[in-house]
Amino acid sequence: MNHPTDPTVMTAVELVSAYAAGVLSPVEATEAILRAIAERDGALNAFCLVDPDRAMVQAKESEARWQSGHARGLLDGVPISIKDIFLTEGWPTRRGSASIDPAGPWSVDSPAVARLREDGMVFLGKTTTPEIAWKAVTDSPLTGITRNPADPATTAGGSSGGSAAAVAAGLGPVSVGTDGGGSVRIPAAFCGIVGFKPTYGRIPLYPASPFGPLAHIGPMTRTVEEAALLMDILSLPDPRDPTALAPMLTTFRAEMHRDVRGLRVAYSPTLGYAEVDPEVAAMVDAAVQRLAAAELRVSATDPGFDDPREAFELLWAAGAATMLSGFPTGTRERVEPALRLLWERGETISAVDYLAARNEAARIGITMGAFHTDYDVLITPTVPIPAFEAGHDVPPGSGMRSWPEWTPFTYPFNLTQQPAISIPVGTTRAGLPVGMQLIGPRHSDDLLLAVARYAEFVLAS
Repeated sequence: MNHPTDPTVMTAVELVSAYAAGVLSPVEATEAILRAIAERDGALNAFCLVDPDRAMVQAKESEARWQSGHARGLLDGVPISIKDIFLTEGWPTRRGSASIDPAGPWSVDSPAVARLREDGMVFLGKTTTPEIAWKAVTDSPLTGITRNPADPATTAGGSSGGSAAAVAAGLGPVSVGTDGGGSVRIPAAFCGIVGFKPTYGRIPLYPASPFGPLAHIGPMTRTVEEAALLMDILSLPDPRDPTALAPMLTTFRAEMHRDVRGLRVAYSPTLGYAEVDPEVAAMVDAAVQRLAAAELRVSATDPGFDDPREAFELLWAAGAATMLSGFPTGTRERVEPALRLLWERGETISAVDYLAARNEAARIGITMGAFHTDYDVLITPTVPIPAFEAGHDVPPGSGMRSWPEWTPFTYPFNLTQQPAISIPVGTTRAGLPVGMQLIGPRHSDDLLLAVARYAEFVLAS
């Protein structure tokens, strides 16, 4: 264990080991992390709700279980934060919107939260998100701007930016976010942590997302091992999701240790259409070269599809309009102008247009299915640029109009429903983190985590 006396820098695995050895208790760990939140989050705005009293009750219950020798789950007593998109019993889920009444009632846990609670984890609070998680940075009229721990002048990314900032800043070792176009992977890359988007349906979702099959749930952690452990918790069945996949026949934590040397890896620096910041490109290229030297069979090749941004943006607008149409009267006047424009566009989309976009997604999925008969894993940059100035939807001075323009590597793999993970590969000269994305075939979540863990090991050695 590297840091047995400072819970704010310990991984979830290290915390559990310390609990089992009796050198640290869940109460001590939770107290330390709550102090860190009080001291540090004012500069970051990672949390929109912190509940110290409730966290301490859960921590004391976990401590009693550890003392009796009957820990409840894999991560019993580990503090976790929850993106303010997930229904959580006893806490308001406002989705970054002033139009949602915090009075509730809030009597239901979403499947992900229910599994975390059953495992005995300690709930610190809810993390910030843009309204309805609609964009790849984290700010909203309700909660303000969330900032990057690496440089608070820059964005943490989004829409799970609060979760990424919390994990990166030591405000809890793990979190859980959502990813409809990169919302787990983008902030993970910007903040220098691990963000995993599993195959669509691998983690049950309730209520159903209006963004449909674009919407994934994923762990946000400091290490790949922690992501695998959380996957074993989050992917357990729940009857409320009719689109959920069948349960795994093995565990992610067991499969994570398989030997992946000799696997066929495709490296696509641009996907054939993206422009990449030279410093980001050089850093990802250097990481891939190290993997090639470590017995992965790397070939430089593009998967063979054109930029599907038009189809993605159409589906995204339709989903946003569907969700917002159920919000209270007056919401249209309260949302930020860019979201209002997205809403209005979504209202003009016909069923024929929507299905044409879904057909485009299927076409790319078929292309990727064929591609993966030749390559086990595809590697790209996660985001083509480092984090930019906070408070903007697009990099200032870029001439861009919408967030998908600056994140071309993430949304294609929501369209295809494939598993994808971002791992950190270093920092720029300005100290801003850079992420590398690994993508696997649908249903290969366990293999992808094993490759990511091997890559993490190689790059750390």
